[in-house]
Amino acid sequence: MKNKKSNIIRSRVKSQESRRVFNFGKRVLSFVLVLSSWFINAQVTAEIDSTSIKIGEQITYKIQVETDTTNLVVFPEGQTFLPLEVIESYKTDTLKNKDKFNLIKTYGLTQFDSGTYTIPRQKIAIGDKLFFTDSMKVEVRNVLIDTTKQGLYDIKPIITVNKTGSNWFKYLLITLLIIAAVGFVLYWFIWRKKPLTQAEEIALLPPYDRAKLALKKLDDSLYLEHENLKDYYSDLTFIIKKYLDEKVYDRALESTTDELIYRLNLLKDGNQIKITKEDIANLESILKRADLVKFAKSAPDVELAKLDRNTIDAKIDQVKEALPEPTEEEKLLDEQYKKELERKQKRNKIIATVAVGLFLAIATFVGFGLKYGFTYVKDHIFGHESKTLLEGNWVNSAYGFPPIHISTPQVLKRMDTPKSQELNQDTSVSTFSYGALTEMFWVSTSTSILKNPGEEGVDLEKISENTLQDFEAQGAKDIIVLKELFTTPNGAEGLKTHGTFKILSPISNKLQEGNYVMLHFTAENVLQQIIITSPKDDTYADQMVARILNSIELKEVEE
Repeated sequence: MKNKKSNIIRSRVKSQESRRVFNFGKRVLSFVLVLSSWFINAQVTAEIDSTSIKIGEQITYKIQVETDTTNLVVFPEGQTFLPLEVIESYKTDTLKNKDKFNLIKTYGLTQFDSGTYTIPRQKIAIGDKLFFTDSMKVEVRNVLIDTTKQGLYDIKPIITVNKTGSNWFKYLLITLLIIAAVGFVLYWFIWRKKPLTQAEEIALLPPYDRAKLALKKLDDSLYLEHENLKDYYSDLTFIIKKYLDEKVYDRALESTTDELIYRLNLLKDGNQIKITKEDIANLESILKRADLVKFAKSAPDVELAKLDRNTIDAKIDQVKEALPEPTEEEKLLDEQYKKELERKQKRNKIIATVAVGLFLAIATFVGFGLKYGFTYVKDHIFGHESKTLLEGNWVNSAYGFPPIHISTPQVLKRMDTPKSQELNQDTSVSTFSYGALTEMFWVSTSTSILKNPGEEGVDLEKISENTLQDFEAQGAKDIIVLKELFTTPNGAEGLKTHGTFKILSPISNKLQEGNYVMLHFTAENVLQQIIITSPKDDTYADQMVARILNSIELKEVEE
């Protein structure tokens, strides 16, 4: 019985031990499977095509990643290959192998100083995990030149380079042609002495000659042949009344027959005109007969009409002889009248010329304003400080070491600036600047070499906050802060801090609003900073800021 119980206990112990072994093996197997799947799901390798190159020769650095199609892969960019310089970052090649992606990222690296360099480990982010490649050593050799076989030559003379011609002559020619065309139009239609028409030539004749010419034209008419006595007498009475209106009584044309005869008698009685009562009676008879023809439709004989015509002709001669000769004073007044008339005509021509010029100027302004915008045309005519900078000769240069390549409207000058609180006193800082914060448009670059950056490196957030505090120390207020990642055209990544601010203008002593952009980059022991401020709501300043940002390129430190 005891043996049976002991056997049962042994079997239970063995079964418990076997279960323990089985569970332990299961756990080990699971760990192995997980570990193997982890390596299988993401494999990273790196290689270079050569470990020894000549100065300036390219090394091809290749990173290969094999991972699941669902994982996001981020390759290194920017200043991560120091001390080697990135010539080009090629596009990523992607190969699909069943449910995996094989990604190949290639970089072109070089170095322009001889020596032995170490390519640091590169960080690759796959999903939420980080992978690192191995560091690699590269030897950069000098290029040997045998000076005993290489011929030596004198320095070549300076070659004169002809400047490319601008289009100023073309624009000048177009402007002169437009001015000539406008001047010709003004001369032809306003200042030119135009040939007189027949009516104008007749109007310039003396009243006596005009009256005689009018009687001749009446003789040439066909009124009497067609027995159109009404029109005949109308023209006949108009001729004599017109002559009397100009020489005797200035209201003869608008007077009735009785009123005109009454006025002539008054002038005769006043000895102002030497004419007989018989002459006045004959004239009255003709005018009343004309009234009867025009209004009562009387029809006198044609021969009587001819007789009346001859009588009117004679009366014109008599009135001319009866009028006294003009005195010297009257002649002088007449001469002054002519001069005044000429001055008036010249003044009218000047007014017309100015009016046409103003019209063309306004029409040109409106036309260009509709096409290019009225603000642009106004700024082009009267000038604008930001527009002048934008359209001037920009300067492409590199500032500091490592260099910041940037294009600016003016050359940046070296400045002595205090070091940031975040940096220690062993830091070497070089600053270049144009303008100032209070002048609204300001461009500044700063490169700092840190001797002891510390284990955590440089905190760009703190550097940005310190720079904003410097803004406030210079008088800036109401600063709005926005932050985001910034990438230069050549792939360098940094922190972008931007927004608006207000500051007191030293000229107008009023608050003025502006925009600011701060860029901060760091790599190894290097801190690089770029600051740009510009007036708010200034289109030309916005274009300058965009152009400057698109021109920024950072170069790596060379050992």
